[in-house]
Amino acid sequence: MNDKVRWGILGTGKIAKAFATALEDTPDAQLAAVGSRNLDSAELFAREFGGTAYGSYDDLVGAADVDLVYVGTPHPAHYENVRLALEAGKGVLCEKAFTVNRRQAEELVALAREKNLFLMEAMWTRFLPALAEVRRIVDSGEIGTVRQVNADLGFKADVGPDHRLFNPVLGGGALLDLGIYPLSIAVALLGPVETVLAHADFGPTGVDEQTGILLRHGGGGMSMCSCSLRARLPSELTIAGERGHVRMNTMFYRAQTVTVVRADGISRTVPTPYVGNGYVHEVAEAQRCWRAGLVESPGMTHADTLALMGVMDEVRRQIGLTYDADQSMTTKENP
Repeated sequence: MNDKVRWGILGTGKIAKAFATALEDTPDAQLAAVGSRNLDSAELFAREFGGTAYGSYDDLVGAADVDLVYVGTPHPAHYENVRLALEAGKGVLCEKAFTVNRRQAEELVALAREKNLFLMEAMWTRFLPALAEVRRIVDSGEIGTVRQVNADLGFKADVGPDHRLFNPVLGGGALLDLGIYPLSIAVALLGPVETVLAHADFGPTGVDEQTGILLRHGGGGMSMCSCSLRARLPSELTIAGERGHVRMNTMFYRAQTVTVVRADGISRTVPTPYVGNGYVHEVAEAQRCWRAGLVESPGMTHADTLALMGVMDEVRRQIGLTYDADQSMTTKENP
């Protein structure tokens, strides 16, 4: 019996390569196969990282030596790709944003539960040591009751209009690609969202190029999240309480230090290094859950994913951003 968890990677893009690199650093992980709609692309990927190359997604998910499938395709393809893997009886780790809208996510969660298969959104920041340290500090009471979270993530995207970041057909825009990071941690730290207020600036391709979001959470806290494809933002996240604050430092989504600043002026910086390229922690969690026969991870539950997709649906409604997937779902419901 193979003592390793055998992964199949669906997709051969940049994020898939980063995931394959993480597998090399993850105990008990093995890259068994890679699938692409183009066999040449899959073979090139396999030569670099290993595994069997398949020239179709169907062949990949049907491979007998694949235990878990990682979906690393563009956002609008996630729904069909995840469904394909679940229908083939495979557990799935799907890259964020999980789907384009909540309705798609609900269908996939229902299918995974019906088939008793593991399914998780690959929100790698949920499993990094930096967030674990933030939770520990907050739970200790050192900064008092948390009242506010401020988070931003942005850079100047120097790519053409056909690039996935700006292409509406590929789910482009700042919200799905960048905004999900601050939103996810804000919800993780402050809990369910009660109200949403959002504004955005659109570019010539029709997607949001920068978006600002104000959330009021059920516990009384407030968060302010922003994302941009136009500006190099500080990309930090601050959690503020009555007696101080904690900052996940520059590029918070992969922070390797956390700084605590108390109201009395005392501060300290805590090292929070991660393993490999950072994706190792989510891979290890997915493997742990799959081996335990779980359908979800307690660190990134189905409810977490659905709530987050619901918040982003509301943000898109307010700023007027729609994708083809939204229209197809409407047509499906109202033939």
